[in-house]
Amino acid sequence: MKNNKYRYCIVALASLLIFACSTKKTYKISSPEKISELTFELTPSGQPQYSFSSNGKSVIEPSLMGFEFQGLAKMTDGFEVVSTEEKSADETWEQPWGEFKKVRDHHNELIVHLKEAKGEERLVDIIFRVFDDGLGFRYEFPKQPNLGKVKISNEVTQFTFKDNNEVWWIPVHRENSYYESEYRKTLMSKTDTINTPATFETKDKLYVAIHEANLTDFASMTLLKTSDKQYKSDLVPWADGVKVYAETPFKTPWRTIVVGKNPGEVATSTIMLNLNEPSKIEDLSWITPSKYIGIWWGMHLDKFTWGQGPKHGATTKNTKEYIDFAAKNGFDGVLVEGWNEGWDGDWTADGSAFSFTKAYPDFNLEEITKYAAVKNVRLIGHHETAGATKNYENQLEDAFKLYQKMGVNSVKTGYVNKYLDKKEWHDSQYGARHYRKVIETAAKYHIMIDNHEPMKGTGLQRTYPNFMSQEGGRGQEYNAWSVDGGNTPEHLTTLPFTRMLSGPFDYTPGNFNFDYKTPSGAKVQTTLANQLALYVIIFSPLQMASDLPENYEGKPEFQFIKDVPCTWSDTKVLDSKIGEYTTIARKDWDEKNWYLGSITNRNARNLKVALSFLDQNKEYEAEIYADGAGANYKTNPYPVAISKQKVNSKTVLNIKLAAGGGTAIKFSPIEK
Repeated sequence: MKNNKYRYCIVALASLLIFACSTKKTYKISSPEKISELTFELTPSGQPQYSFSSNGKSVIEPSLMGFEFQGLAKMTDGFEVVSTEEKSADETWEQPWGEFKKVRDHHNELIVHLKEAKGEERLVDIIFRVFDDGLGFRYEFPKQPNLGKVKISNEVTQFTFKDNNEVWWIPVHRENSYYESEYRKTLMSKTDTINTPATFETKDKLYVAIHEANLTDFASMTLLKTSDKQYKSDLVPWADGVKVYAETPFKTPWRTIVVGKNPGEVATSTIMLNLNEPSKIEDLSWITPSKYIGIWWGMHLDKFTWGQGPKHGATTKNTKEYIDFAAKNGFDGVLVEGWNEGWDGDWTADGSAFSFTKAYPDFNLEEITKYAAVKNVRLIGHHETAGATKNYENQLEDAFKLYQKMGVNSVKTGYVNKYLDKKEWHDSQYGARHYRKVIETAAKYHIMIDNHEPMKGTGLQRTYPNFMSQEGGRGQEYNAWSVDGGNTPEHLTTLPFTRMLSGPFDYTPGNFNFDYKTPSGAKVQTTLANQLALYVIIFSPLQMASDLPENYEGKPEFQFIKDVPCTWSDTKVLDSKIGEYTTIARKDWDEKNWYLGSITNRNARNLKVALSFLDQNKEYEAEIYADGAGANYKTNPYPVAISKQKVNSKTVLNIKLAAGGGTAIKFSPIEK
């Protein structure tokens, strides 16, 4: 009898397990054109798990999801699916500026409503949006009786690949706090914790970029390597170790996975923008892209100083001369650094000395802004904080009020310090809150922001279009003082497929003088034609001509910088190989002229470029600025050959790039 009862229990248990396995639900949703597919299911322990594929190829293998908290039970397993919803969207919206005038948001959405099967029965929703070129997903914690205020200690989200792929990456906080590292290409197994966006080349010949969108009141996501084929989300903590302070209801940023068959498809994805909210600014008339010059490069070359003294750069006299040059050459802005009190001595050690309303005696703000207005040039304000964010926030309203009164509607902000307020990371929740406060306050006073030493871009410019540009990468300034000699040509050919995936980059191109001397031996490592091409390659709606005005005088090549726009109605990434060469074509905002930039790394090369992007049935005049005879970034960067020829959409150009070289072209329709 006992044996029979025991045998019955075994059979019943086996039947129960079979029943449980047979009822295990798998949820799938494809993109609108069935190109990509998202699969969601719960593991046997009730842990959320997703996988993702593109054109039948695995992009992300089954990867776990969930959150852990301080002082509360974790929410990683024991879930059941309460219900699911499916939606779809197909709309086209227009940007006030960008790399595209019109953006199509075409996706299918799966919402999975989860509840803990036992205990406190806490709730979480996971929202997946599946695009033809990738995936976005986020967690939403609804208001509920058993989950109120939380301290997030860990996000479990995994990104598991099929293989140990190659990845272009930069480290987290190891070399600096604001993403200013050279990108390196290694196997995943050779990395540690890396920043996003990170760009992968899979063994299946797919290009995959992992990043995030709409980073709002949350910690930045970095990627911690957990195996040779896997990363997991590693949120940047507060100084006390807490990753995120939150209270239900709250949403996480979107985790994004962009997929392309080539680098260009990744670079032109609009998934990040589409996962942000529409503009909260109704009147956009005051938000205008700008090309500017500035009292800036002279400080890096020690011609001027930021602080007071015989070489003080931000003087009334100097600024008026820069305004004159801008007016003469069609630039509508002049950036002035070092105008305000706080720069004397070691300002990087203590930013609390900065005043954002009090000018040095030799800088008359009212006189300068009136002079600029007569010349139809705008003064671009500068607020360096040295990371002292509380000091800045205390003066923010008064500083922006002053600028609004003076007609200054653009501000470059800076945070040159390893930490904010000497303890918090730039990319922590603390940083996210501060940078958002600056953007929102600036919008109130009709001021545009160019943020240096920032938190990485996640598409917030859609919601606040006054958030124009950022640094967040190794810019031109490294060519003035970096002990490693400056930015390599490889760096520039990598940026469109790494740093630029997070949004506009204030790289500050346009160097025309290569004979300056620096204590570190740093120098610009490109040809002059390459510097011209960067105005097409690197997108920023606030775009600088960075060199000293005297280095542009009498140079015919300067015409391209005067002509080239800084906002675009369309963008095409042509034949490109990350870290080796890239060619990008863009159409101006008025949808008339096309521009092309092509650059190479330290290897000279010949490229055949088909002009099929040009409007059909139109003839164009191509004004070409190419590397001249003998051009070489190391030995002779100056030669530029300027020529013109008639072309159309069937033309194939032979572009000859010198070592570290480039070609810049303006295509103008020939009116019949």
